[in-house]
Amino acid sequence: MPPTSILPLLSRTLVTLLAAGMCLRATLPAAEPAAPAPAPTSANPLLTESTLPFHLPPFDRIKDEHYAPAFEQGMAEQLKEVAVIADNPEKPTFENTIVALERSGQLLNRVDRVFSNLEAANTNPAMQAIDTEMSPKLAAHNDTIYLNGALFARVDELYQARATLGLNREALHLLERYHLDFVRAGAKLSEADKPKLKAFNAEIASLQTKFDQNVLKEKNADALIVDSRAGLAGLSESEIATAAAKAEGKPGKFALTLLNTTGQPALAELSDHAVRERLMQASLARGSHGGPYDNREVVSRLARLRAERAVLLGYATHADYQLEDQTAHTVATVNQLLADLAPAAVANAHREAADMQAIIDQEKGGFQLGAADWAYYAEKVRAAKYAFDASQLRPYFELNHVLQDGVFYAATKLYGLTFKERHDLPVYQPDVRVFEVFDADGSSLALFLVDYYARPSKRGGAWMTQYVPQSQLLGLQPVVANHLNIPKPPAGQPTLLTADEVKTAFHEFGHALHGMFSHVSYPRFSGTRVPRDFVEYPSQANEMWRFWPEVVSHYAKHYQTGAPIPAALLDRLLTTQKFNEGFASTEQLAATLLDQAWHQLKPADVPAADGVLAFEAAALHHAGVDFAPVPPRYRSTYFSHVFSNAYSAGYYSYLWSEVLAADTTEWFTQHGGLTRENGDRFRQGILSRGGSQDAMTLFRNFTGSDPLIEPLLKKRGLELPESAKKAKDFDG
Repeated sequence: MPPTSILPLLSRTLVTLLAAGMCLRATLPAAEPAAPAPAPTSANPLLTESTLPFHLPPFDRIKDEHYAPAFEQGMAEQLKEVAVIADNPEKPTFENTIVALERSGQLLNRVDRVFSNLEAANTNPAMQAIDTEMSPKLAAHNDTIYLNGALFARVDELYQARATLGLNREALHLLERYHLDFVRAGAKLSEADKPKLKAFNAEIASLQTKFDQNVLKEKNADALIVDSRAGLAGLSESEIATAAAKAEGKPGKFALTLLNTTGQPALAELSDHAVRERLMQASLARGSHGGPYDNREVVSRLARLRAERAVLLGYATHADYQLEDQTAHTVATVNQLLADLAPAAVANAHREAADMQAIIDQEKGGFQLGAADWAYYAEKVRAAKYAFDASQLRPYFELNHVLQDGVFYAATKLYGLTFKERHDLPVYQPDVRVFEVFDADGSSLALFLVDYYARPSKRGGAWMTQYVPQSQLLGLQPVVANHLNIPKPPAGQPTLLTADEVKTAFHEFGHALHGMFSHVSYPRFSGTRVPRDFVEYPSQANEMWRFWPEVVSHYAKHYQTGAPIPAALLDRLLTTQKFNEGFASTEQLAATLLDQAWHQLKPADVPAADGVLAFEAAALHHAGVDFAPVPPRYRSTYFSHVFSNAYSAGYYSYLWSEVLAADTTEWFTQHGGLTRENGDRFRQGILSRGGSQDAMTLFRNFTGSDPLIEPLLKKRGLELPESAKKAKDFDG
């Protein structure tokens, strides 16, 4: 989640998007409906602050027709508030300018948080129509504020005199951030250039919304149809039943929906080579095979507009513009990281592929290993090398045990938190659960919403979001939510997770802790409002606890018998943690390199729509990661992180943050692990600070040193040249 200030969350929140899907017409109609009629002001619950605990939105009272009038009123109110600040005849002060800006737009921010969060988690055609209408309006609204010359003059005057204002560290940082936000938003452009910027921003906002909606609609309109039960050999009875249920209206057939990643979970289990190939081809073709959801034109146009906007603002490329405000700072630094990692990752992937090809040949398969076969034969190699069958884990990873006896338990041991489920508060969907979170002293800290099941109305992936961000200035305590996309089993069946889903649950809760522990004065710095290449750090660090002996023994129990996971099975799982890391690193690097390739282009070099796939292939070849059995984790046409969300030129953040997280795991290991003392140090030094201080300063203060890459290499089983092992490579 990127930093924000007085402006609404146009990026529509993300944090680890994993999913979306393909081929059976259904659920959301393609035609856009007319926007719902405005609701009377007196009946619109969005126009007044919620009276529920923690100002939880009154989900049971909010209707689609409430959003548009609330957006319009919110924008109008904020422009009035900003006009008062800009036209104030008094000399600018920190209070009458910067703090006043922090207080402005509360209605608009509240409406946008509710709408954007629900549009991601529980959308419908009416909300999509509102999003399409409002995205360019909100972009124009932001421009009206940031390009207000009188307002910027007041901010600039304070900035120039900042050393004499006697501000504390957080207040000084707030002033500096506001000034930088205005400058990066074009406040110093000439009057002739400002309309150009406004036009760019409006069209970019519209295209990002279109890309996002295309991905979701294709997921809900299409699925891979399998004609017979025999074609699903290898899947469990529960998975086959789910596939049959999804093939509604097609008796005797089965539907496999797709996640938004290139790889699909079913590929690890399907024994029919032809069905695997059809599934992989369906996945790879998304957004690029014609029809209403083709995203090639959107990708091309977005890349060009972003490049042109960057040039207008004085930057060589969109990547240069984006990275200036991150902890990495420069394109050269990111390129060096990726160039150093790629050769080792691809070499490992080739070695892994050779092991799989040997099994194919032993079985007289008669084909060369392809992308469709990797997951299936990786499990065979794993079984051969480690006597390990991943399906044996599921009975020990029951959802509620993982959540309450694993995720929550680790937080209790580290931070003293306790959790009480609330059944008296409204939710937006019956599967959503609400927990009140209590601090170690018994005081009420936050509300935590859990939304774990997949559904057609929900965007693919996994993410954390905030409905109410903490702020001392506004007197607000946090309301945060975690979203996953776990397939819901048939009624009466337990929800049994994969090891990856357990990892995701711990990961997203790391984001949630970042929001819940926020203890800052100003909304601009609340929770996860930190540099994009730092936001994944606390969540990745929280992953360490899933296999920490005390934690895993507490939650990994058989869902029927209560028996603990056998030590031998757990040992085999831990032994395989570096298994297949060549594949995992290569697919992640390929997507990361695609993101940089698109966003390091100058405007004239951006290919047209019919050249998008050729450009992608050339970029992967140039970077040395064009290994056919390992396609990018996301192809350009369904790469929602960078073409519809806030990670453009920033997908490297996962690797960058993983360096910090691996280093932090080493620190915890060396300092006693799961203790309250360590938890409180991490909370006070990192999680409570939000964006109120320089991110890398916070990291150094916590660990006592610059970050090193060796812990990441150890974790992934990679080796780099000596030149890449220096801390300076991660010091911007």
